[in-house]
Amino acid sequence: MSLFDTHIAVDWSGGNDRGTKPKADAIWVCVAGEEPVYLRNRQVAEDWLAARLAAEVGNRVCVGFDFPFGYPSGFAKHLTGVEDALGGLWEWLEARVQDAPNANNRFDLAGAINAGLDGVGPFWGNGRPNHDVDHLPRKGLARTNAQFAEKRAVEHLAKGSFSCWQLSGAGSVGSQVIMGLPVLARLRRKFGAKVWPFEALDSGVAFVEIWPSLLAKSFPGDAIKDAGQVRAVANAMAVMDANGTLGQALAAGEGSGAEGWILGVGAEQILEDAMRPQELPRPPKMRDDCFALPAGVDWTPVDEALARLEAAVSRVVGVEQVAHMQAVGRVVAEPVVARRSNPPAPNSAVDGYGFAHDATGEGDQVLPLLAGRAAAGAAYEDAVPRGAALRILTGAVLPEGVDTVVLEEDCSVTDTHVAFRGPVRPRANTRKAGEDVVAGGQVFDSGHVLRAQDAALLAALGVDSVPVFERLRVGVLSTGDELVEPAQDAPPDRTYDANRPMLLQMATAWGFEAVDLGHVGDDRAALKALLDEGAARCDVILTSGGASAGDEDHVSALLREQGNLQAWRIALKPGRPLALALWQGVPVFGLPGNPVAAFVCALVFARPACLKLAGAAFAEPQAFMVPAAFEKRKKPGRREYLRARMGPDGVEVFASEGSGRISGLSWSDGLVELPDGAAEIGRGDPVRYLPYGSFGL
Repeated sequence: MSLFDTHIAVDWSGGNDRGTKPKADAIWVCVAGEEPVYLRNRQVAEDWLAARLAAEVGNRVCVGFDFPFGYPSGFAKHLTGVEDALGGLWEWLEARVQDAPNANNRFDLAGAINAGLDGVGPFWGNGRPNHDVDHLPRKGLARTNAQFAEKRAVEHLAKGSFSCWQLSGAGSVGSQVIMGLPVLARLRRKFGAKVWPFEALDSGVAFVEIWPSLLAKSFPGDAIKDAGQVRAVANAMAVMDANGTLGQALAAGEGSGAEGWILGVGAEQILEDAMRPQELPRPPKMRDDCFALPAGVDWTPVDEALARLEAAVSRVVGVEQVAHMQAVGRVVAEPVVARRSNPPAPNSAVDGYGFAHDATGEGDQVLPLLAGRAAAGAAYEDAVPRGAALRILTGAVLPEGVDTVVLEEDCSVTDTHVAFRGPVRPRANTRKAGEDVVAGGQVFDSGHVLRAQDAALLAALGVDSVPVFERLRVGVLSTGDELVEPAQDAPPDRTYDANRPMLLQMATAWGFEAVDLGHVGDDRAALKALLDEGAARCDVILTSGGASAGDEDHVSALLREQGNLQAWRIALKPGRPLALALWQGVPVFGLPGNPVAAFVCALVFARPACLKLAGAAFAEPQAFMVPAAFEKRKKPGRREYLRARMGPDGVEVFASEGSGRISGLSWSDGLVELPDGAAEIGRGDPVRYLPYGSFGL
């Protein structure tokens, strides 16, 4: 069982405000599974941490800070009279450190501490270039004080670590200690946090000391190093906790006294293992015979083909966590629940005046008006006495004593009183806590494809990390000697490759990762090499052309020889041939070569299959019955899809049904689907219309 539910890593800074643009040598924080957050100064960071810890009430949270929690043995007792880091050293510093975004007294305080000791030091490193500080040498070699060790015991084991006496210069951590411990003292007191290794971690919040550079070689190469480090350390703590080794790493720090310990020292291999990229289990490969049709099946109706396809395919992607800001288009992997209610507290729906309803009645109401107001983000802290009123703005949390709000337009107001006509409906113009969603309630189920509006709901509910399936990697390959790239000059017997850019863009629009596998001519060996590459890079492959049984149909021939080809003859127009196979366990959809047929088959068959491979539902497009603005006589035997668009008198169809007329795809905004049997369509008759939007385009 995990020790903690949430793991947070913080890269601290002892310097002044770093501005709004994210940069190195500032404060960075990361929650495991989320993206790093830039915090411009310690005041912003303390507020952020307090808000996050408050939001985590009910969860067990481990927060790692990258500065020493104590000094070498004897220093705490010298300052405070007791060898106690928490009740002594931390509170001593909290009482004396002065800190503002652009100024602090860390150098003066270190000089004052030095002044009370024999000789020069132990603090050194004046970071003010044009201002000397009494008793604080600029160079470490100028020190003569030898009362305390240069490093803590743990730092002798952590190769490359710096002394906490150094306040400025490359690698220094001394300023972080002086400016960081007062913040930890306040957060510890506010949230009842327990501090490792000084206390048993038996409360909801635990503080631990980390040093990201302990395993610097294991970090990813982020543009901002500090951001990459906090992400890596937070995730490593979560991995250790999940696999049961975090407790072993914590045990290595026992017995360190008031000096403190760095998480991972004495347990380097555990931390190293946790830093390695974690291979999540992946679903099994599909069966080799998954596309096989029963004996005797020849022509397959569209509905039967879709049913067989849905039964044949299954999810092939793994699971990962993404921030809600990057979740649009992704498929939810596990049920998502609200971290808090929306709204989180009763609040006002209007600008007006709030009061207790039971203090009012019918007729003219005149209530004394309290000084102050309640506003969104600026709560009124006191209770409102019964029979009094308070100015309240839209979104403001209802103070104690307020359950009803009257619109300001319905009021007459003086400096001391507010008047309005009663009766007022109880709880008028207010919102209940959780009237939208209650904390702990399920928001999305597995398989839901997240949209922009879902990102808003996730943010409102405090869900900043979502378990989603990895993006399906869809490879697209064009085949045939007749194809050339559009940038080339081509003789009349050559055709520009229209299918590949179309299919790549369709895959992207569907939220998948489109992988361009290029074009291959009628060369069996080259085709095999590209299919091998595609199987290594992709989860599914779409090919176009070469899927029939002609002399140059190398796709079907090669797949039949080495890929367990199943040639489905679908009773539809345009389309008909659909080659399905597995190549090294990766499903391959062999689409027709004609662009219109490839487009229709991709919409009708490839899209729902790819959605299921990606962890979503096998989707049926939404259709609408609309009047026909055309006439058509259809023979029985095949389902037909006509390029269509809505006009003033109903749905119109493209003048030609030829599969090579690509302009009809651009002209149209959807398809008209005609049934399998015979049909005679007259103007005004209802027909089934499928807009491209219902196919995700």
